[in-house]
Amino acid sequence: MTHRQPQHCITRAEDGQEVHYDHYRFGHKKAVIIAHGFFNSKEAVLLKSLGEAHHDQYDVIIMDFRGHGKSKGLFYWTTKEPMDLEAVLRQAAQEYERLGVIGFSLGGAISLIVASRTSLMHSLISVSAPVEFEKIDYRFWELDMETDIVYNLIGDGRIGKGVRPGPFWLKKEKPAQVAPKIAIPVFYIHGEADWLIKPWHAEVLFDKTSALKKMLLVKNGPHAEYLLKENAEGTIQAIRSWWQETL
Repeated sequence: MTHRQPQHCITRAEDGQEVHYDHYRFGHKKAVIIAHGFFNSKEAVLLKSLGEAHHDQYDVIIMDFRGHGKSKGLFYWTTKEPMDLEAVLRQAAQEYERLGVIGFSLGGAISLIVASRTSLMHSLISVSAPVEFEKIDYRFWELDMETDIVYNLIGDGRIGKGVRPGPFWLKKEKPAQVAPKIAIPVFYIHGEADWLIKPWHAEVLFDKTSALKKMLLVKNGPHAEYLLKENAEGTIQAIRSWWQETL
């Protein structure tokens, strides 16, 4: 972000796991927490650009889930990561009146799980989240050469990438099963051309959510944070409008 350097912070999850996050303070009473997806981190250029788009109205926290970035340990594929987000929320709740969370892909799945069991979150945006881990629709042949390959190998997309994977076979909560328990407003955003998690995931999650809700299917939109690259203006405008309505 161009206006102020973040404070690098460390907290601990309920199981003692060390969780790192960058805290951008601009003097606001509300904050937005950005939760990355698999193989990403708080250093990702697109996530930092999203944070920068908030500085006029919100403080911003960008976190690293365990096994990513500077957070320690291994990534447990949404099994243990809800404890990471809960730890950051508890820390932020000591400073802010209201907290919004925007989660991408598996970060969106984690955010939905946490929203179903905490009162610390006041509004949620879920971008490209799956109904459950086992139903992710991986289609490598639909990869876009420029967006998905070149950008991540030699472009800015390579910054902040990496993961230390742990066991993936542990039991996981399913976002589709917890969605009916969520009491806060939820905005589902999904790209119609998402090659990894198809739009039907968002449609199922939307249908199962009984709280105040909204859904945006972005025409020709790619997966998760790449919406901030290929469809940046419309996606960021939709995000800001949602916070203004619900946060």
